[in-house]
Amino acid sequence: MKIILTLFLTLSYIPSEQCSTFYLIRHAEKVRTDKSDKDPKLNEYGMLRAIKWQEYFSEKNISKIYSTNYKRTLETVKPIQESSDIIPIIYSPSDIDYKNFIMSNKIEVVLIVGHSNTIPDFVNGLIGENVYSQIDDLNNSNLYVVNICESGISHKLLKID
Repeated sequence: MKIILTLFLTLSYIPSEQCSTFYLIRHAEKVRTDKSDKDPKLNEYGMLRAIKWQEYFSEKNISKIYSTNYKRTLETVKPIQESSDIIPIIYSPSDIDYKNFIMSNKIEVVLIVGHSNTIPDFVNGLIGENVYSQIDDLNNSNLYVVNICESGISHKLLKID
């Protein structure tokens, strides 16, 4: 009986699947007073949203942060960086090789911060499908979640206000 039980437990053991999780957000609200400023900082609402993002991600076990090299994206991740001691990795949306990006972030929990015209393309590149369109310029609440596991890819869009 003991041998049968041991054999059953051995055969029924399924190792946990290894997954990578990618959270993608657009930077928080920016100052809009000077239309010629291509690199504005966050406004008051943006600073508050950055703190809300930090609260949201505080229990997500983020292991890496990727940000474009703009004041508004770096200010968006600053509270998260300060609470986690994770230094953001600067990336250029036009230089992403998605296959290599996925491989270099295997089994990680990654936060990616970008822009209304880059984050949906980034999500589409990760999932290998053209599902998400450009974010409205006044929308700073989208959260895209992509899970890439050995068994497949899942993705969803949430609104976090």
